[in-house]
Amino acid sequence: MKRVLLLAAMCLGFSAPVLADLALATSKNCMACHNVERKVLGPAFKDIAAKYKGDAGAADMLANKIRKGGAGVWGPVPMPANTQVSEAEAKKLATWILVTPQ
Repeated sequence: MKRVLLLAAMCLGFSAPVLADLALATSKNCMACHNVERKVLGPAFKDIAAKYKGDAGAADMLANKIRKGGAGVWGPVPMPANTQVSEAEAKKLATWILVTPQ
């Protein structure tokens, strides 16, 4: 019984940050155009993570794109600016996207 409780506690501990940032992404309307696993209008978060894996400046660059928008990297559809997202939230989202399992 102790093993089951320990395993459950570990699973909850590891998934809590992921769920918290998924909640932030949902609350900021990221999920209207993106999905963790598959392309919707914008690229899947796992594809973004794979593209920028090992890039030390990726979190700052993505945070900037989240707030200011961008175009041309993932196709012809531009990503609009998200001025409702604070700089701290953009950095948190970018960091979360970059650690998305591939």
